[in-house]
Amino acid sequence: MKRFVLALAAVVAFSFVTVAQPKAVGLRVGNYGVDVSYENYVGENDFLEFELGMDNVFNTDAFHLDGVYNFMIAHPDWTAEGQWGFYVGPGASVAVWDNGKNENVVYAGLLGNVGLEYIFDFPLQFSLSLRPRLMFGDGKVRRNGLLTLGLGVRYMF
Repeated sequence: MKRFVLALAAVVAFSFVTVAQPKAVGLRVGNYGVDVSYENYVGENDFLEFELGMDNVFNTDAFHLDGVYNFMIAHPDWTAEGQWGFYVGPGASVAVWDNGKNENVVYAGLLGNVGLEYIFDFPLQFSLSLRPRLMFGDGKVRRNGLLTLGLGVRYMF
């Protein structure tokens, strides 16, 4: 019971902290598939990014859930309007893939994120990111996502 009360208090505190922070929702399209993307800023510059997607649009047996904590490392002043940003961050991923024997296998792994974003003066954001991942499962290591490049388009609110 004590653990439940502590967990409930942590969830309530976290929800109050994140209410006033900017958020964004949209799509991230890459060379491995399409993701539904959600961002929630933490503090002034850093943000959490969560994505649920299919690794291959034509293969619905392969999907993943990614979570990344991105650190904003620079805001170049390249244009008079809008805002540019460079970010990097570590993350984790869980995926379900077909192992070639018509069986779905759950993989878990680590990923990194390096990206560039542009936020317009109106609530629209574009991003370009490289997200290498290393996945473990079924007694093997999958490295086929080491060059995952993605273009994100999100609505900010």
